[in-house]
Amino acid sequence: MLQMRPGCECCDTDLPAASTGAWICSFECTFCTACAQGRLGGRCPNCGGTLCPRPPREGAALERNPASPVRVFKSLAG
Repeated sequence: MLQMRPGCECCDTDLPAASTGAWICSFECTFCTACAQGRLGGRCPNCGGTLCPRPPREGAALERNPASPVRVFKSLAG
């Protein structure tokens, strides 16, 4: 089951579980669309893997399997 991390690791933008603007790598590093498609060029800066759209989780599925409250923010400024 995906962790559904709550924010972009690059710019700290909120990415709720139901968001369609989240991108993840195979390790579930999580980024917003602007960072994933812009400054990161579709590649995870942590592992070098391809970033893919994260599927949204909502409704009863989200109630049964809540999103992670843990934020990962690495400030990749520069």
